[in-house]
Amino acid sequence: MNIPELQRALHQLRLGGMAAVLETRLRQAHAEPMAPIDLISCLISDELTRRGDRLLERRRKQAGFRDSHRTLDSFDFTFNPKMNRSLVFDLATCGFIAKREDALFLGPGGTGKSHLAQAIGQSAILQGYRVFYRETHVLLDELADAVADGRRKQHIESLATVPLLIIDDFGMRKLPLTAAEDLLEIVMRRYERASTLLTSNRPVEDWGKLLGDTAAVSSMLDRLLHHGHVLKCGPRSWRTKAVPAGVS
Repeated sequence: MNIPELQRALHQLRLGGMAAVLETRLRQAHAEPMAPIDLISCLISDELTRRGDRLLERRRKQAGFRDSHRTLDSFDFTFNPKMNRSLVFDLATCGFIAKREDALFLGPGGTGKSHLAQAIGQSAILQGYRVFYRETHVLLDELADAVADGRRKQHIESLATVPLLIIDDFGMRKLPLTAAEDLLEIVMRRYERASTLLTSNRPVEDWGKLLGDTAAVSSMLDRLLHHGHVLKCGPRSWRTKAVPAGVS
């Protein structure tokens, strides 16, 4: 076989990583020179690296982050110095996912809740976990679409089994009448089975009024807080950072 034939054969075997670097590695083996086993090791390493990168990219795409560039490295902890940094980094180790625990990020709008939630989601993906991110109203809209299409059972099951479900911006928009029932079912199905991270700009005391069902909210909070971690964000908001003193 010549090099093009080898490359075609590698593609047929689904070894595109090897095929992409074959010529380069052969030149390297000729120039150094390189022992056959070292050449094979390099080609296998190239293939594994490519597969790992493609898996990460696929999982990031499947997660559906609103901003895929949100990381802990780009978060300014000095803006709200009283924030519990230790808790943030503990959650970023993803030990809570392994233990099937939950997390609540609470605080005013613009205090970094969504940023941190997505950053922890990114950390989870790097550690091999599947992640699903949705803003609350989008999550419920998609569930309503699944109901209309006769796919509710399958959709709920997919939400119930993903290792980390991030429900963002709870309380930011008016929710449908079925919101309390739907959110409670999702939380109950995931309880002690998988981890849920929920962010809200509303204190938990307001959730009953927000959803119009105090009993459902109580049941939902019982489960979220049983093995839950609560991060209080704020009080300063990035949205008012540039507003001059004395201007409301």
